[in-house]
Amino acid sequence: MKRRDFFRKTAIAAAGATVLSPLSSMAGSDRPAAFESPLRSKAKNIIFMVSDGMSVGTLSMANMLSERRDGTLCEWMSLYHRGVVSRGLMDTASANSLVTDSSAASSSWGGGVRVNNGVLNVAPDGSRPVPILQKFKAAGKAVGCVTTVPITHATPAGFCVNSDSRSDQPGIALQYHDLRFDVMMGGGAEFFSTDKRKDKQDVFGKFAGSGFQVAKTRAEMQAIDAAGEDAPILGVFSQNGLPYALDRENDDALKTTTPSLAEMVGTAIRHLQKNRNGFVLQVEGGKVDWAAHANDVGGLLYDQLAFDEALATAVAFAEADGNTLVIVTTDHGNANPGLFGATEDFEKIIGFKHTNDWVLQGIDRDFTANQVRERIEHAQGYAINANEAIQLLSHYVTDRDEDGLYNPYKLPFADFADIQRKYTSVGWASTGHSGDHVEIAAYGACRELLKPFVRNTDLHYLMLEVAGVQR
Repeated sequence: MKRRDFFRKTAIAAAGATVLSPLSSMAGSDRPAAFESPLRSKAKNIIFMVSDGMSVGTLSMANMLSERRDGTLCEWMSLYHRGVVSRGLMDTASANSLVTDSSAASSSWGGGVRVNNGVLNVAPDGSRPVPILQKFKAAGKAVGCVTTVPITHATPAGFCVNSDSRSDQPGIALQYHDLRFDVMMGGGAEFFSTDKRKDKQDVFGKFAGSGFQVAKTRAEMQAIDAAGEDAPILGVFSQNGLPYALDRENDDALKTTTPSLAEMVGTAIRHLQKNRNGFVLQVEGGKVDWAAHANDVGGLLYDQLAFDEALATAVAFAEADGNTLVIVTTDHGNANPGLFGATEDFEKIIGFKHTNDWVLQGIDRDFTANQVRERIEHAQGYAINANEAIQLLSHYVTDRDEDGLYNPYKLPFADFADIQRKYTSVGWASTGHSGDHVEIAAYGACRELLKPFVRNTDLHYLMLEVAGVQR
């Protein structure tokens, strides 16, 4: 049977069904070209890397920070510099918006169709495509997800389950139990713990009773890794998202109790590679997105560099293995940050010890302006003026009404970022997602199949194609 051009087929089919697709009006000559010859080899393993909410400015500034701090390109930019990847742009729209959310974005990869924002692998016509990790598991491969946000969050869930609401994280946790994926690691203990769930189910106990190896600390994960047993792994290391990489790096207790993203990826690969049929692993740097929503430059860039360390772990494995495809991308832009001023201002970020989140969570209405200034100078190495400190304090003297995603304490993230711009020269376009086309690159086995411009849904079929798995 002849191989079909899944890029062109899926683009044509979706153009008829998806109203808002930027590809729907493209002329035939602009569509991706057909494959010229049958695929001679397959990829045994696939590692799908997602820096969630990464605008191109985030990647650019993280690389600048790496060059200024360490004298080297970050791993992602090094892959470009060495010319060892296929590189393209990806259109990220959902079924009902040019600006996607993470659930629709991940579902486009996971289910191969565009869905409305807010749902997981539930198409606009009500159909429920089989998520890709279920397909790979049925084909005999080991599968898993690793993230720095709750493991039940939208991006990992989009590879795994069907759900009418991305917010049903307690229900998604139960779906994971029944699906028995081989490795699931991240945060989100509140969705597994008896004392946090409304239904009072002990979901941790449910997993353990079904033969899972359960880790709740970095040490427990390392012990499972060292033991090398074949049983599936559930690792949940914080109540909600894991700590920001910058805060973790400067807090010995956090470093002791919570693993880095690169450490989780290393453990996952070592566990999954035992399967003789290969594996598929999704890796998400989810706190990049959370920091972008908060306009938190320290959180953003250091979590991007932590993601980059995890990417280096994946690439090192793929290089040694020779039969692994690494895809690295993002699901959408967020806040579109950029450097708009002096180098010496930007270099202050090298000396940051803590994020804006850490700074603002430690302030209360009893603080004086001088205490605010001292806290910021301790955390980030510069001193704001008294009027700016008073401006920040004004948010604490009455009931706070700041909005924004992932801001349960109503902290003045945007106001602080606006003040901070004078000291770092980093500015922001918004606190929300953007509709930009985004970076995508492929390294390793079958990387040549990535075309210069793709729709997000194309990646579903690309992964199945290179692994030799039926749709």
